[in-house]
Amino acid sequence: MPALRTVAVWRPPAPGDARRHPPRARPRLRLPRRRIVSEPASPTTGRAAVNPTVFIGSAALILLFVLFGVLAPQAAAATFSAVQRWITDELGWFYLLVVTGFLIFVAALAVSGYGRIRLGPNHSEPEFSYGAWFAMLFSAGMGIGLVFFGVAEPVTHFMVPPEGEPASIAAARAAMRLSYFHWGLHAWAIYSVIGLSLAYFSFRHGLPLSLRSALYPLIGERIHGWIGHTVDIFAILGTMFGVATSLGLGALQVNAGLAHVLGVPVGFGVQVVLIAVITALATLSVVSGLDKGIKLLSNANLIMACALLVFVFAVGPTTFLLRTFVQNLGGYIDQFAQRSLYMYAYDPNDWLRDWTLFYWGWWIAWSPFVGMFIARISRGRTIREFTLSVLLVPAGFTFAWMTVFGDSAIYLHMTGATQAVSQAVQNDVSLALFVFLEQYPLATISSWVAMVLIVTFFITSADSAALVVSTIAAGGRDDVPVLQRIFWAVSSGVIAAVLLASGGLQALQTAAIASALPFAIVMLLICYGLWRGLQREGLRQNALATNLPPRQGLSWQRQLHGILAHPRKDEVLRFLEETAAPALEAVAAELRGRGLGAEVHRREGRLRLISMPGAPEEFHYGIRMREYAMPSFNYFESAPERERHEHYYRAEVFLEDGSQDYDVMGFSRQEMIQDVLAQYDRHFQYLHAVHSL
Repeated sequence: MPALRTVAVWRPPAPGDARRHPPRARPRLRLPRRRIVSEPASPTTGRAAVNPTVFIGSAALILLFVLFGVLAPQAAAATFSAVQRWITDELGWFYLLVVTGFLIFVAALAVSGYGRIRLGPNHSEPEFSYGAWFAMLFSAGMGIGLVFFGVAEPVTHFMVPPEGEPASIAAARAAMRLSYFHWGLHAWAIYSVIGLSLAYFSFRHGLPLSLRSALYPLIGERIHGWIGHTVDIFAILGTMFGVATSLGLGALQVNAGLAHVLGVPVGFGVQVVLIAVITALATLSVVSGLDKGIKLLSNANLIMACALLVFVFAVGPTTFLLRTFVQNLGGYIDQFAQRSLYMYAYDPNDWLRDWTLFYWGWWIAWSPFVGMFIARISRGRTIREFTLSVLLVPAGFTFAWMTVFGDSAIYLHMTGATQAVSQAVQNDVSLALFVFLEQYPLATISSWVAMVLIVTFFITSADSAALVVSTIAAGGRDDVPVLQRIFWAVSSGVIAAVLLASGGLQALQTAAIASALPFAIVMLLICYGLWRGLQREGLRQNALATNLPPRQGLSWQRQLHGILAHPRKDEVLRFLEETAAPALEAVAAELRGRGLGAEVHRREGRLRLISMPGAPEEFHYGIRMREYAMPSFNYFESAPERERHEHYYRAEVFLEDGSQDYDVMGFSRQEMIQDVLAQYDRHFQYLHAVHSL
């Protein structure tokens, strides 16, 4: 995205102008003015390719952590254990409350009137299809974790339930409800908060694609100071430790799979080699960029995951799985509210710390990475479309995955077919998937597919994280040098190796939970900032739709001509030059005569009137020539005429929030002036509404 420079300029009111304009006191909530045409910042004035404070600060903290783990692994393991226990014992209630609050918040936005707001200008369209969009957000979101825990978690809850008799029917029901709960709507609500905030403030208001931008409604231009730097550093640390947790889990599982299939020894040395090799592959992917490497790998991940899912569903207890899916979903809905806030306050145990709090911390730590990634691929979607899709579509696939793998494993135990899977989960959770696949036909092939799937999930997680962290460290720029992306990709692999050396799975869990704590507080501020920004957006929409003076209308004959005509490019250009431009110049001259700054910018096919630039009352009215394909129903023209030009053009009105979806082609100069004044009056209705906040 081009680098933009936003400058807020306060100017005194013109003499005698107090009657028409609201007082110049700064509104309580102000978002940056978004330009109709975004021009890249010049090399001399634009931001550098890296934010030194954020880059050096986060890299230094990561280096200190790595040195601590390498030089004092035993002390690091003891520290990790103590930190995890203190956070979960003293602040577990906080994690449950905030995560439940995030879900309520995004659900409320989805069903509210704000759901119609588009993440970008009004005329923007999604860059990716639904299939590609879903594949990328799913692969980035929880691919490795789902493969790792798909069999292990349900069987663990079945064999060692937090309450009740182990390996019973009641334990089986509870195991699936708990697995749904941990991998369901709560996780994706966390991602939605970050992704929605980033997409809204960046694509609709022109702020940098960085976590600090979500705080603009609260602190204004101070997001470019130490507060913004701190937020971005927290985001980088959370992302790196969250991704390292997944990479560590992936290395454990690939090592276990190679040991099971090929007899490769299980050990830290092998795991480090795996991390190094796959991190190198991830680096190659991240160098190729979003549209090539990451998109292609994400689609491949989804295809392989669906193939493995369908295979197990077909060769497993198919009817049983269909019945349990329905019942599991009902149980999840039935106990949704209770489980969301269930603390085991009257019967304390370690289960909550080892499972729910670990997951909530893991999802929060991942949220800067996943949130920014899905924001980058979601430009042009509405808030309702974004929120409902991000909440429901991946959760639905996750529920299906947990049912097929988890319930199939439980079925093997309950029917007496084998207890090998249950024993493997209790002995080594990283081996559970491969022992499970061994119980079905084509075990060798399915095991290799599973390992390839883990590796590709590993790669997409690492390269997506490197891309996102590079963007944060560069202050929201997406044209980050390749060397920076390589640095962050390699760093994630190094952190994963250090965590494995410093305590294995427990260290991975601690890193996720601890790194999430400060960022959970930041996320609460982000929610408030997004709500304030949307409030302002709502006021603007209301002001644009109400209290408008009637505009001079066209005769019915001219209206009919406008409906049937499909102007050529030269006709629209002539209209802009001979009619629209003089009308905008006349309005600008009148404004300047009243002591107000006004200017008209011209480019081929574009006009833009700017009144009071830099002031809170700044107003934009633009006209842009847009090309459209000739509709197939255009039978009004003769065949030779249709063959002569396959496209037609419109002179559309653009305001600060994008195209207004109406054409002024054919207006007279006086009618153009009337249209400008009507939009100008709407603009001041909005300013009055904002000032009353």
